[in-house]
Amino acid sequence: MKVDTNDSITRPVVRDLNEFDRASGIWLERIIFNNRPALLIVCVFATLFLGWHALHLRVNTSFEKMLPSRHPYIQNYLEHQDSLRGLGNVVRIVVENKRGNIFDKDYLAVLQKVNDTVYLIPGVDRSAMRGLWTTSLRWTEVTEEGYRGGPVMPNNFDGSPASLGQLRINIARAGVVGSYVANDLKSSMIVVPLLDSNPDTRKPLDYATFSRELKRKVLSLESPSVGVHIVGFAEIVGDLIDGLSQVMMFFGISAAIAGLFVFAFTRDLRSTLLLIGVSALAVVWLLGLMELLGYALDPYSILVPFLIFAIGLSHGAQKMNGIMQDIAQGTHRYVAARYTFRRLFLAGVTALLTNVVGFAVLMVIDIPVIHDLALTTSIGVTVLIFTKLILVPVLLSYLGVDEQAAARRLQAERAGEDRDWVARVWACLLHFTSSKWAQAAIAVSFAIGVSALGISQELKTGDLDPGAPELRSDSRYNRDDAYVKAHYRLSSDQFVVMLVTPPGQCNNYATLIELDRMGANLRQVDGVKGTASAADMVRLATAGQFEGNPKWLSIPRDANVLNTALADVLADHPEMVDQRCSVMPLIAYLGDHKADTLSRVVASAEAFGKAHSSPERQFVLAAGSAGIEAATNIVVEQAHHRMLALLYAAVVALCLITFRNWRAVIVALVPLLITSVLCEALMVVLGIGAKVATLPVIALGVGAGVDYALYLLSVQLNLQRAGVPLREAYMRSLRFTGRVVALVGLTMSAGVITWIWSPIKFQADMGILLTFMFLWNMVGALVLIPSLSYVLLRRLGERKREADQAPALSSTATDV
Repeated sequence: MKVDTNDSITRPVVRDLNEFDRASGIWLERIIFNNRPALLIVCVFATLFLGWHALHLRVNTSFEKMLPSRHPYIQNYLEHQDSLRGLGNVVRIVVENKRGNIFDKDYLAVLQKVNDTVYLIPGVDRSAMRGLWTTSLRWTEVTEEGYRGGPVMPNNFDGSPASLGQLRINIARAGVVGSYVANDLKSSMIVVPLLDSNPDTRKPLDYATFSRELKRKVLSLESPSVGVHIVGFAEIVGDLIDGLSQVMMFFGISAAIAGLFVFAFTRDLRSTLLLIGVSALAVVWLLGLMELLGYALDPYSILVPFLIFAIGLSHGAQKMNGIMQDIAQGTHRYVAARYTFRRLFLAGVTALLTNVVGFAVLMVIDIPVIHDLALTTSIGVTVLIFTKLILVPVLLSYLGVDEQAAARRLQAERAGEDRDWVARVWACLLHFTSSKWAQAAIAVSFAIGVSALGISQELKTGDLDPGAPELRSDSRYNRDDAYVKAHYRLSSDQFVVMLVTPPGQCNNYATLIELDRMGANLRQVDGVKGTASAADMVRLATAGQFEGNPKWLSIPRDANVLNTALADVLADHPEMVDQRCSVMPLIAYLGDHKADTLSRVVASAEAFGKAHSSPERQFVLAAGSAGIEAATNIVVEQAHHRMLALLYAAVVALCLITFRNWRAVIVALVPLLITSVLCEALMVVLGIGAKVATLPVIALGVGAGVDYALYLLSVQLNLQRAGVPLREAYMRSLRFTGRVVALVGLTMSAGVITWIWSPIKFQADMGILLTFMFLWNMVGALVLIPSLSYVLLRRLGERKREADQAPALSSTATDV
């Protein structure tokens, strides 16, 4: 689309609407403003329709959406998922006796009630559930007559001292201290694998409902003597969804803060309420479209309404600023609306399209939840193209702005330039169009950028804190997670390597030896607390076949002995080998899931697997919570620089289309590059890793931050091409859009700064980083655009000035 080449900042003042040519302007402008009633009717019906759908938008997420499904590790996990029950989406419930140990009748009654309650919750994989009150947790011993065994909980348990004593013996026989029973014997664990869907409804498991059921039915059983601790993906998601109610309260606070900034800028309550209303309208349309397209709000996409509201308010302020200036000069509100549309539509579309591209490049991160975030944000920004660039001017063409407020603005700019503090700031910024100031600003920016680049090299990929980094360190979940890790030998951070053989071939001596060696290899890695595999169980089962003789604690070469031992393992520990005898998982229990720990484990497992795999057996990675997180870290690390390259390539292309000058593209791009590097350096300083939650921040910051340069440079370049010198062009650009650029920075920051107090930690991290990027982009644009323009653009329009001066000189010579 092309804007009128005669466009300029100052247009003829048209007080009488009859004097205005309604057929002027580009075709899109004529269609919009000559059909205003029809456009508003369409908006009303669209709002009613989408508003009704927005009311039915679900709040949920799923385990599968968090997986980088195309990564080989996840493909391996999904391929063998049926053989890895209990090693994927699992909830662990620990019931603690605060006044003694587990060998207490009343405690065990509560534990049984918890077990039975959880068993009946829809979505639980009941056949794979294990705990003291499930028959699948068994003990085995060798006697003179042979094997004896049974459930750990005695069949005739009645709470008597004799049955409690038998339970103590059975726990010792089963060897479950440290796994299902705490090391100090004061608590026990119930392992609850989850299904992907609710068997009653056949719909994907609703984590919000599941978490609420757990809290309502299980946590309600807590008492002064019994405590309950719950860990697992479903509980994390449930806590995140619970935190969303507070986040929505922050939305209202953000809107109020941003509205105050706009009102302070305009001193016009009518137009301020209009902008807030249309920004809220864009959010309603977005939520309605999400419901129509089958999306749900999740802890990541809940951020989108904040961004859409803030971006919409900033673009609406641009339109209102232009209309206010024209009305202050006496132009009719209808004409002022059309003037503003002509001036800013192309720059606004370019800015919003850059936002769309900035969000769309997140699609390179191969994680479905990020795909949804990118798509919904892009939809939201596309909605803004209509609501802000078209609907706001149309509404203002009817309502206009407060003429007294507009007159005050104009009078302050004309008569109070030297006294107004804003004007003094503009005068200070003008110094950057001179040689010394420009060179100094560029040198300082270069030094800051190089220093930040050095710091950013220390940026880690993945989680840098123990527990669930998505939540606050003092959250209930992280306190529960710390309790489990402190009292159990086996960690909930499990990294699983799968040994895959042809069906029926897992009972091979060489295969089990390699599995055993893999375990020994991983136990040498710093951060691995221990390992467990079928090879370990075969040793115990073999010794059991020979009266418990410790000389037989080995993997037997004899096929008959080995088959018998493996059959015992399959009966007592079905999670260690599948029914087809083709998959044997090796579980490495990690001390934490920090990025460095996962990197060491992955490197060791991959190196060993590559060296020891053969056609008969293949070591494949990875499953378990830590294995899935390791795959996620790899995907994020690979996508990081690719995402930035695509993002900046798109920004360059859109800026070239808008400015039609490669030097202007550099002027716009340099502040964004420095801000991106500074953001990564800030992440290092604050101890924030590059991960699914934080990686989108840079794309969002760049996509939204380019607005400043687009608006400032669009006006400046138009003036320079008309023959206006750089200093004057930049001053007039500041007077026309400078206040709004500052307002954009403040409103965008107001839209996200309240996230800092969110109970959801990754949202707080995003709030800090986005606030920093929005504000720094604003400062960088106001300082570096004039400085870089002096170096690269000061000669722009020189021929035009010379051509304008030539007739004047000729006329002077003739007069003489």
